[in-house]
Amino acid sequence: MSLPEAERFARLRLARAERVGPVFFRQLLDRFGSAERALDALPDLIRKGGGHGYSLPPVEHIEQELAAGDRVGAVLLVLGDDAYPPMLAAVDPPPPLLWTRGDVALLSREAVGMVGARIASAGGQRIARGLAQQLGQAGFVVVSGLARGIDAAAHAGSLETGTVAVLGGGIDDVYPSENAGLYDQIVEQGCVVSESPVGARAQARDFPRRNRIISGLSRGVIVVEAELRSGSLITARLANEQGRDVFAVPGSPLDPRSKGPNELLRQGAILCEGVDDVRRAFGTLRTLREPVADHPFDGVPDEIDTAFLDRVASLLSPTPTPRDEIARALNAPIGEVAAALLELSLTGRATLLPGGSASI
Repeated sequence: MSLPEAERFARLRLARAERVGPVFFRQLLDRFGSAERALDALPDLIRKGGGHGYSLPPVEHIEQELAAGDRVGAVLLVLGDDAYPPMLAAVDPPPPLLWTRGDVALLSREAVGMVGARIASAGGQRIARGLAQQLGQAGFVVVSGLARGIDAAAHAGSLETGTVAVLGGGIDDVYPSENAGLYDQIVEQGCVVSESPVGARAQARDFPRRNRIISGLSRGVIVVEAELRSGSLITARLANEQGRDVFAVPGSPLDPRSKGPNELLRQGAILCEGVDDVRRAFGTLRTLREPVADHPFDGVPDEIDTAFLDRVASLLSPTPTPRDEIARALNAPIGEVAAALLELSLTGRATLLPGGSASI
């Protein structure tokens, strides 16, 4: 059943609200049952927690973003939509929304991510292009980040069978500009995805979020070439945290671009020399960890006592603390602790983390 348009609008507005990231967004939905109710409650919660001058994004700004999406032919998916990718919905926490251009159905097909060096060797690009072609012929969608080098080769190899490009900037921000022709081909034959506002230009902080979507859409991620300190290894780490398989293509120890994949292999990544290695890994016991259904706010009162908020805050430290540990320390219901952490995070007294933990 599709979400009502008013709720979809509210979810976009909530996602664009100050201080609302993916963890907070998901917990607000769990706490209040809908984005419309969460938006109504948010200003009062912040005032109650001692925050001042908080305002929600003006409705006009959200209408402008939707109009900008229409102008470039983009389709908005919000968490809860029927077409929202199921693999991404299983991530803890999932992105609140995605802007898309192209064939949205590709996002729900079984996919493999492929990432690697921007300044890639000719051999590395050939491997990426050929492996992507093999994966496509085997029925997989290939997901990458439209960067120079390995990303571009992976998209090129899988254009005819289905490829997804995840952007750091807005859905209309083609970066690097030299990939503009490839971008147009992916819009025509594949799908382009971004969670940034339409018209936004990519900044450094956007790329870890982009990498998290690449791994989240994929059942496994292949690293072809990457130096030890690279975004590709961040994507591999995120994939591992999300319960995805991590593959690495081995390379010469004389090439610094082989140090990343070779190190992943030392850490237990799956050796990948061709599509059969991927098939074999996926044919074994599945490693994907889908989050357990979690309803921490069941039976929570509408108002949380200020004294209780202070008691919860006093137990937090820079080290992440699970909310069930706090509940045990206070001999209090876990739902009240979860609600208190949500309110404390609004005024900067707590930071919500995936998995129900919090820190200061």
